[in-house]
Amino acid sequence: MSRKPPSGTVVDGVDFARWAVVLCKPDAVERNLVDAVLKRITATGTTVVNRRDLTAKAWQAHVHYWDLLVDADWFPGRKIPACLDAMYADRPVSVALVHGEPGFHEQLRQLLGHFDPTHAEPGTIRGDLGDDSLQAALMEQRLVRNLVHTSDDPGAARRDFGTWFGAGRRELLTPPAPLRTTPADA
Repeated sequence: MSRKPPSGTVVDGVDFARWAVVLCKPDAVERNLVDAVLKRITATGTTVVNRRDLTAKAWQAHVHYWDLLVDADWFPGRKIPACLDAMYADRPVSVALVHGEPGFHEQLRQLLGHFDPTHAEPGTIRGDLGDDSLQAALMEQRLVRNLVHTSDDPGAARRDFGTWFGAGRRELLTPPAPLRTTPADA
């Protein structure tokens, strides 16, 4: 569960229980895995409503990983702001706005797998596609390259939406229309 504080109003009147932001990190972009990651996510019944490929700014990574910046006990001795800058600033990322059933945030987290790809179960995105380890990251004084992040809960989805898509972009938050089926004899 996310321990990040709720942000200010990003979009009025939107229930983020059915929305999440998928952040395909620079290592996923550089390894051409964005489409494979999003395909695995949509296979769960989640719909990609919007996708942006962009160059990340340092402030976006700092807002996104606020919890790492305020809880120095996570990575003792490491300069987290510098690690975030090295991993994200001026590097390509892909973000997708996804829509699903209420409670799907937990399902997405399980699909990602353990944050250390060497501990992620087979069948998870990080377990199947990851090629880094926390041990290597610690030795090299950097963050682990684990491909993807999804919003942890509705509060994180609101914050992630504002960070990666921009506050007030209500027009992006239109649920997908249900599929219409016609009778076979029509």
